[in-house]
Amino acid sequence: MNLLQTDFAVIGGSGTLSSDFPLGAGDPGVKILADDLFFDTPYGMSPPFRLFSVDDRQVLTCKMHGWRSGTSRADASRQVFWVLRETGVKRIIAEGGVGSVNHLLDPRDVVVPDDYIDLSLRKDVGLEGKYLLVMRDALCPEIRSALVAAARERYGGRIFTRGVYAVTEGRHFESPAEIRMLRGHADIVGQSLCPEVYLAREIGACYAGLYFVVNYGEGVVTDWSHQELKAIFYNDAPLISRILLDAIRRLAPAGACQCRDLRKETLLKGVYSPADNMI
Repeated sequence: MNLLQTDFAVIGGSGTLSSDFPLGAGDPGVKILADDLFFDTPYGMSPPFRLFSVDDRQVLTCKMHGWRSGTSRADASRQVFWVLRETGVKRIIAEGGVGSVNHLLDPRDVVVPDDYIDLSLRKDVGLEGKYLLVMRDALCPEIRSALVAAARERYGGRIFTRGVYAVTEGRHFESPAEIRMLRGHADIVGQSLCPEVYLAREIGACYAGLYFVVNYGEGVVTDWSHQELKAIFYNDAPLISRILLDAIRRLAPAGACQCRDLRKETLLKGVYSPADNMI
């Protein structure tokens, strides 16, 4: 199909998966414009996207970062961000469930992180490799502020306005020794912020996310309960959806932040390959 043009995108994670985002929010300002949109990308056929409007903003969204059976996570990420680049998206909001590393964090706490540590194996996932990506303010302060404001209006629980997200490879959860290693360096741990944060910078888009603590990290406070994780997965998805929609309403299509300016043309002309996007 021909590529549409829009300014906003939501990359769905486990927090909204059970609510058929954005429909599960029950928001009267939401209208589905198109469904099951597939795009032929250089990295294979994309996952299905949905186009919807919330008030006067059009938003493109996909589920679970594009991850699906038969497609590597690296290719799924490339497919999603190729589509976002070609459709002109400039504001990307992500969400997901995370584990706690900081022992002061409990299940159902909301964290809007301001930094990250990348322990994944997917650091070389890029689209073209012609940019030097400066990862200062990698998580857009304007999107973060909108998420925090929306969360404070919607949620009566604890909301943390900053924190460090440690990204691991998965798909398994972390071991007790890995969590101990991260203590003092990170607050939450999950698998879905990298390489997305690099790809967002590469396409010149703002990126930030809202993360719901769904379990204690191994060895933190107490053993986590699969039943509690399941209850959060199903019961709290509408709330998370409403926060994301309210945040979009608060954002201008183009920001006054410096996110786009932190993508620089590489000085190493002629030595690049498409995978070397971090040189």
